Amino acid sequence: MKDYAFGVDIGGTTVKMGLFTTEGGLEDTWEIPTRTQDGGSLILGDIAESIKTKMEEKQISADDVEGIGMGVPGPVDETGNVLKCANLGWGFFNVEKELRSLTGFKVKAGNDANVAALGEMWQGGGKGYKDIVMVTLGTGVGGGIIINGRILPGTNGAAGEIGHMTVMDNEQETCGCGKKGCLEQYTSANGIVRVAKRYLAAHPDAKTSLTPELNSKILWDEVKKGDEVAIAITDEWGEILGKGLALISCVIDPQAFVVGGGMSKAGEGVIEKIKEYYKKYAFHASRDTEFRLAKLGNNAGIYGGVKLVLE
Repeated sequence: MKDYAFGVDIGGTTVKMGLFTTEGGLEDTWEIPTRTQDGGSLILGDIAESIKTKMEEKQISADDVEGIGMGVPGPVDETGNVLKCANLGWGFFNVEKELRSLTGFKVKAGNDANVAALGEMWQGGGKGYKDIVMVTLGTGVGGGIIINGRILPGTNGAAGEIGHMTVMDNEQETCGCGKKGCLEQYTSANGIVRVAKRYLAAHPDAKTSLTPELNSKILWDEVKKGDEVAIAITDEWGEILGKGLALISCVIDPQAFVVGGGMSKAGEGVIEKIKEYYKKYAFHASRDTEFRLAKLGNNAGIYGGVKLVLE
């Protein structure tokens, strides 16, 4: 094993990068803009150039680099083929071969949510486990599945798309994916606000500090203050999410669910609310599955990228 490796997390606005020791120590992080013009043809070249610059700055030779691991915002199969990344402008191509030809290093790539889950298993909230499901509660709901210490990508690179499980049959509004009634329509940061606004509209005389101009942070802050309406809304949220994760456990039976994303910053109250309803709906053998808060934040993807290339 060589001394260093690079982790790369490609986002729609910026590319986050990290220099690591192969023991898992984070030496440096930095970002570059994601240049999506010209069908995203500039992105990999920019990454290669930035890594080269960092190596010169740190006086690292190519012989000291194990490789580059990368999270990509879209489906990636086990051979490194990107199946489509609409927000980058990418169609079908092999991202691993392309970056390898630009750098000369071994390259491994995976879906960004799966790679972040791998990072959390390695050095974050899932450390000590080998079978986890990562649940990311942000603008949407993302997921990543790790079985026996390895990413489960699925045939089409779409395993772990837990936000698009259909959990409501009578939903009239359309999810960003084109379906109706998806888990993320109710349990993401945007989704819980939708749930709250519907609740407030249905209960106009409810005594509460909440207003229609709320966001997820305000909602969880009011829960901590004991606002009964905020508690009722998060109960509804917890039941939908807890039931969804109970369904996942019937298939995956993980050792732990690791909960991350912006909403997880509300802390253990989020975990407790999910667990309450998870236990209600889970199959008896899986009722005591552990729940952990993610620890790596926005660095989970670069940690996971390094773990991916070290495998």
